[in-house]
Amino acid sequence: MKTYIARDKEIEESKRWYIIDAEGQVLGRMASKIAHILRGKNKPIYSPHQDVGDYIVVVNAEKIKLTGKKMEQKTYFRHSGYPGGVTQTPVALMLQRHPERVVEYAVKRMMPKNALGRNMFKKLKVYAGSDHPHKAQQPQTLDIK
Repeated sequence: MKTYIARDKEIEESKRWYIIDAEGQVLGRMASKIAHILRGKNKPIYSPHQDVGDYIVVVNAEKIKLTGKKMEQKTYFRHSGYPGGVTQTPVALMLQRHPERVVEYAVKRMMPKNALGRNMFKKLKVYAGSDHPHKAQQPQTLDIK
């Protein structure tokens, strides 16, 4: 079986905008479905070497759910590159300060680790509240359950 190669016109015609309400959604399950759509794996014209995915706007990122003891135990790890430069941030603190980053990190770590993955990730727009500046694109509501 040969790999399907979509034409540029097909790709542009198939791009859509979706809006997802993250209120009450479990973080990991929601992130995996978002990554699936950003890559375009839900489309018949999917090919692994092309960006055929859709745009996604996530609202109410501050109201996501974490299962189990993740709220107390999960941490985000950074290192500055200097000796002793380790910074660990608990997820509870990250949800208070920057709730959109929690969703972004979860999705970004599910995307391919290359230039194509970075370009696909740029199509994700995350907002802590219910307001977003993408009303002109007329995003369709996408129910993820």
